[in-house]
Amino acid sequence: MGYFRELPNIEYKSPLANRISNKSYIQAKNLFRRMKIRDDLQNVFTIFNKYIIKDGARPDTVAEELYGKPTLDWVLLISAGIINVQNEWPLYSKELYDYCVEKYRLENINDVHHYETKEIKDSQGKLILPAGKSVDSNFSITYYDNGTLITPTLSSTVIGVSNYEYETLENEKKRTIYVLRTEYLQQFLTDMRNEMIYKKSSQYVTDKLIKT
Repeated sequence: MGYFRELPNIEYKSPLANRISNKSYIQAKNLFRRMKIRDDLQNVFTIFNKYIIKDGARPDTVAEELYGKPTLDWVLLISAGIINVQNEWPLYSKELYDYCVEKYRLENINDVHHYETKEIKDSQGKLILPAGKSVDSNFSITYYDNGTLITPTLSSTVIGVSNYEYETLENEKKRTIYVLRTEYLQQFLTDMRNEMIYKKSSQYVTDKLIKT
């Protein structure tokens, strides 16, 4: 990931037992210098485009598609608000299946994870019960339709969602992200690099290095 090349460096006293002296220093990337999109810009739709992640796509392949460079995957992740790729990026089909087998065991992946309501309308088309609400397996409802008390059967009221279906639906939610539009890419890179420059302080060595 090209992001780490953008980070400034920091020197700190070596904790290693084989250090030459107590004045030996180690230089590393300053991981605490993390950047994010300003919260007040997250809802400015003129800056971002909606993007649907295709099955099997990776951050680097999407970055190459959008920005022409796979090494700009970090720009994609920052603009999408993704911190933990392992948990927040959608799995491709085989990965999802293997994940479900590991989590639930093969013999249990089709067991019911939870129950959800089915949509119910009366004879006039009025919505009585919306679909997709999590309920108990014995959930029931009654309503009046043209003066008649209606009690739908259980099978027409609720549906079981299997473990595999649940994980698939959760995985699909991760496919929709918002990415920085290409015309703002260079400004983003310039602003980000400017923010990575160290200001003068007692720890200052260079614009890209401080010493603790």
